[in-house]
Amino acid sequence: MPSSLFSREYLPLAIGAVALVTLGAFENRAVGTALPTLVREFDAVSSFGLATAAPIATYVVSLALAGAWADRSGPVPPLRAGAVTFAVAQVLVGTAGGMPQVIGGRLLSGLAEGLIDVGIMVLIARALPEALRPRMFSLFAAAWVLPSVLGPFFTGLVTEGIGWRWVFLGALAVLVPVWVLLRPALRTLPPSESGPRTGAAPQAGTAPRAVLPWAVIAAAAVFGLSLAGEHLAAEPVPAVAVVVLGAAGTGLAAVRLLPRGTFRVRRGLPAVVAQRAFAAAAFAGVGAWLPLLLTLVHGFTATTAGVSLSITGVAWALGSWLQGRDHGRAPAVVLRAGLAAMTAGLAVTTLLAWPALPPVAGLLGWALAGVGMGLTSPVLSLLILAGSDRTNQGRNVSAGQLAGSLSTAAALAVSGAAVALTSPGPATFAGILVAGGVVALAGLLTAGRVVTDRTAPVGTRTS
Repeated sequence: MPSSLFSREYLPLAIGAVALVTLGAFENRAVGTALPTLVREFDAVSSFGLATAAPIATYVVSLALAGAWADRSGPVPPLRAGAVTFAVAQVLVGTAGGMPQVIGGRLLSGLAEGLIDVGIMVLIARALPEALRPRMFSLFAAAWVLPSVLGPFFTGLVTEGIGWRWVFLGALAVLVPVWVLLRPALRTLPPSESGPRTGAAPQAGTAPRAVLPWAVIAAAAVFGLSLAGEHLAAEPVPAVAVVVLGAAGTGLAAVRLLPRGTFRVRRGLPAVVAQRAFAAAAFAGVGAWLPLLLTLVHGFTATTAGVSLSITGVAWALGSWLQGRDHGRAPAVVLRAGLAAMTAGLAVTTLLAWPALPPVAGLLGWALAGVGMGLTSPVLSLLILAGSDRTNQGRNVSAGQLAGSLSTAAALAVSGAAVALTSPGPATFAGILVAGGVVALAGLLTAGRVVTDRTAPVGTRTS
């Protein structure tokens, strides 16, 4: 068994995959910093929400289609398509003369992200032995640290110095060397692992015709949820109607796109996918509001309020590093530890909602929650890959990512409605923080269902 991820056999994959994840992380953080300047230049501040929501919707469609594609043709075609789509998206936004072209580029960005996310996970499943996967996932988390801490700062410098266009065109320039680093890993992937599967019987729900309608419904629902929050204060009745319809559409599509039994947290793969939904909704549903909370409740400036984002990146990486060590613990044990840390951390984070208390304690709680998420997220990926084979790796990976995306969209829509319809003060934020902790606790209480016995993760059925 290989002892190191950096052995000659696996080094090209480690370097290329980490470089690709790092590029995606910088692009993710950079866009959030550059978009406000972009919409002001085009005098289209009202389109900010549309530019933000567009890639979220296409990401959902892309995930669903990429899973079936990777199972059918291997990880290389989705990765190549994702890289090309990413390049086209950056060119469209970077050379845009108005918001329609920007929106088009943002739509393609979501497609690219879904293709790359699924492709890289299936590549890891087929190219890396199971013993080395935890270390690879810890490197992925580390790849987000610098973009999380320094990305907004450098993006601000570029935007103010030479213009926001170079934020996007610069990402395109970086893509070329990143792809050069990844190509050796794609070339050395055995043909049996990189190409189409053979001898596998057709399975329900894998054909694009079966997936596409429900993926489009899910995308439309997520898109509606993302935009509704902006109009709740001005047009509460129609906005609330959109939230209700969006939540219903999300749930209906999830029933079709996720493994049977996910909503019942059925033992095996459905429970793993459900844990992804619990963790994502709890963590992102709280983290998205912390900068605003720190600004309104504790008087932080916009710059200092960003400390929560830095804490997120560093703590997540620490948790992921801990799970990647050779500790000899079963994945289910690590999962419970991560969810326990997240639940406890979110409980302490609720202290931030009290203006009379110093924010240090609450931020320490958020750091603990970040460590918990760092433990939890890669372990869930490991469990999905361990419970999959070549006929369903892509669909199972896609299901996990979809569960996280859909649950996060629903959580943010509900919390956004609470903020818009009430005075965004301590009581509202306390409710959001407590709700996140309750969702994390639900995950902790059902974590044992990810395995069918004491040791082995199971569950490959997705339809």
